[in-house]
Amino acid sequence: MTPLPSSARPLLALLILAGSGPAYAAPPPIQETPMTGGDGTVQQFDHNAYSLPLDNMAMTQRLDFSVGNSFFRNPWVEAPSSTEARDGLGPLINTNSCQGCHIKDGRGHPPSGDERAVSLFLRLSLPGAGADEDTLTRLGVRPVPGYGRQLQTAAISGAEPEGEMQLRYTERDVHLDDGAIVTLREPHYAIGAPAYGPLPEDLQISPRVAPPMIGLGLLETLPAEALEAAADPDDADGDGISGRVNRVWDMRRGETVIGRFGWKAGEPSIEQQSLEAFAGDMGLTSNLVPGTDCMPSQACDRYPDGGTPEVSDKIARFVTFYAGSLAVPARRDMDDPRVRAGAETFNEIGCAACHTPRQQTPPDTERAALAGQTIWPYSDLLLHDMGEALADGRPEFEASGREWRTSPLWASAWPRP
Repeated sequence: MTPLPSSARPLLALLILAGSGPAYAAPPPIQETPMTGGDGTVQQFDHNAYSLPLDNMAMTQRLDFSVGNSFFRNPWVEAPSSTEARDGLGPLINTNSCQGCHIKDGRGHPPSGDERAVSLFLRLSLPGAGADEDTLTRLGVRPVPGYGRQLQTAAISGAEPEGEMQLRYTERDVHLDDGAIVTLREPHYAIGAPAYGPLPEDLQISPRVAPPMIGLGLLETLPAEALEAAADPDDADGDGISGRVNRVWDMRRGETVIGRFGWKAGEPSIEQQSLEAFAGDMGLTSNLVPGTDCMPSQACDRYPDGGTPEVSDKIARFVTFYAGSLAVPARRDMDDPRVRAGAETFNEIGCAACHTPRQQTPPDTERAALAGQTIWPYSDLLLHDMGEALADGRPEFEASGREWRTSPLWASAWPRP
């Protein structure tokens, strides 16, 4: 019996969960163009395929893209430092650069065996009962005293990491309808050597692997009204699909809006997702996110900082622009009979009911390169109940512990960088 390759496990999960597909009023569209990301699609097929700007982006904006790339890629350092534009790291961190998790702007991967986790971390929280309403409204979870909302497994010199992420796997066999047997690995997470007090018995842990960065700008332009219209939380149409939006706090607007980014659609915008990552992953403050994940008991303010804020508004704009300008690689092998057969099966068994193949960006977006584009993300960006076997048991805003956002599938056949 051969263990299933890690690259095939997402497909197997789709096959297991899909069962017999729902009945459609009209069959879902099959992609007939290689231009997965619209006119901004890139045709480069090497290890840098995820790191290219939108092909239709104006040349006058390429410098901003390059500057944003430099702050995304290059390491931040402890303060004080001669590298004043990138100092202030920590004291508690998971990595020292955005690229440290989003390797070559691609998806991360869980460690295997004794491999060190470089693109996976643990979200933390407590059950919401007992938390004040303002905390739940603004953070979506109840932080853990002494540890916050995320386990920082590294620290700058002189500081102590919060703890160690421990991971072990158990294997189980899955019998498919055609008689084939595949072996799946089930991960089990724990925290070792907690440094800031005992961990609560009702601690909630959720592993998070860094997603790919491609196409985020296109997804951000999709109107909230369109996402809302696609939702069917009570399965009113009887097709067996009950996707719904997550409603999250928008720091820039100061109100609750529809979430669209993150594993549970817990972030409303590229800007907020980026600056929350600066704060949680690297301990870097910004005007939008002026605090990090440090708790009062950790006394983080005794360590040197890189200024107030450490990520200036200018740097924040460059990084946000870069993250919103990464292009989607073209689809390959479209004429291969196996690919076409796979596309038909994808629709027949119901995958397209959640992984919506085609979306349309509005014609009046602020950025011309993103306007009026027919794109093929294979996602409705909605939350779906994936069952107890895939549950993390950790709610986030309105998302339950069994719900996950539909991950876009575009360019997912690419190997990890």
